[in-house]
Amino acid sequence: MSTTPPRPYQSYVYAYPHKTAYRELKNRPALRDLWADEPKNALSLYLHIPFCEVRCGFCNLFTRIGAPDELTGRYLDALDRQATAVREALGDDGVGFAAAAFGGGTPTFLNAGELERLCDIAEKRMGAELSSVPLSVEASPATATPDRLAVLAERGTTRLSLGVQSFVDSEARAAVRPQRRADVETALAAVRDARIPVLNIDLIYGIEGQSADTWRASLDAALAWRPEELYLYPLYVRPLTGLGRLGAEADAAWDTQRLRLYRQGRDHLLAHGYEQVSMRMFRRTDAPKQAADDYACQTDGMIGLGCGARSYTSALHYSFDYAVDMREIRTIIDDYTATEDFSRAEVGRYVDADEARRRHLLQSLLQAEGMPLSGYRERFAADPAADFPAELDRFADRGWLDDSAPKGLLRLSPEGLAHSDALGPELFSNSVRAAMAAYELK
Repeated sequence: MSTTPPRPYQSYVYAYPHKTAYRELKNRPALRDLWADEPKNALSLYLHIPFCEVRCGFCNLFTRIGAPDELTGRYLDALDRQATAVREALGDDGVGFAAAAFGGGTPTFLNAGELERLCDIAEKRMGAELSSVPLSVEASPATATPDRLAVLAERGTTRLSLGVQSFVDSEARAAVRPQRRADVETALAAVRDARIPVLNIDLIYGIEGQSADTWRASLDAALAWRPEELYLYPLYVRPLTGLGRLGAEADAAWDTQRLRLYRQGRDHLLAHGYEQVSMRMFRRTDAPKQAADDYACQTDGMIGLGCGARSYTSALHYSFDYAVDMREIRTIIDDYTATEDFSRAEVGRYVDADEARRRHLLQSLLQAEGMPLSGYRERFAADPAADFPAELDRFADRGWLDDSAPKGLLRLSPEGLAHSDALGPELFSNSVRAAMAAYELK
């Protein structure tokens, strides 16, 4: 058997199955029926805001630039209607929330008053007590203003994630992210002044023109703020994005550069008092721990509100239509704001027993702490080595599994963590691969 590893940067597996495997649900099942027999005492709540002031060249998120003609107000109206319908579908008994997040897009694209309304939708419509659960909010330097941050702090935000990407102005321009370091520093000062407990800074490696020296400069600039968390993302060039339209393509030299910069960043953070949580996530060792790390939702129970959000029951993952192209996104947002009836699931994918096993193994194994075999056995009455013998043997042959892990713990080696974006896709089922391959990009 060949032990030559595949290319290291194939896909960031932050959720499984991927949205490109979703399809229109022909029977449009009622939410009330979908949630009737689900545990609802510790749900996660996610509110999606699909607006940004600019679209970065690497971004394939569901978002649009700007919001003309009072679109944010109409979007919040629709979000309110959806929240009302979803809360009614959940019923009155035993509903509780254990975590909440506002993502996007850029939630702080909303002004201070609109952020108040967003929090009200989460609390008054859904019943989530934001001051009593971990609440994570994503922001950009341009929108992390004192008035917005004051609202978020007052309403219970425990974590603010700032998408900096690079402290080097020329690299930001190369990533089609126009920003100045001075403005980034101003935003970081505002976040610290707001006294939100956890600051996360996102950085990207693999940008054109980036060197070991400039990468270290960005790392050190971030460390100067002593962020509780840092995410280090490899740059991807995806179809229909700004960089994708420029014709940039991945090659072996770029793979080598990104792996070198990843290892440099990892080692630098480990030497400065951070622990590695996943390939991307690093936490200061004395920082407060938040909700499930790195989107590792093992127990389903996710309520997503907004046209780019996903919801997870144990048997069905569902959302609205998905697109990357700006024109398609605008159409989907317009359709969402005109929707009156949110009582049914529109687009999704059913998750059978095999897919549930794959999802659990994939999302657990991609965490640096590894997966206790006992938890897998308790949930599935099976052993992962019996369910996935070929995959685990292959990972072991490549040196991706940690031979020194304690008995009963399946854990990646440092090299396995470095290759998370190659390992994850190898656990996709054939049916999910086929659905993703057949998906027509739009």
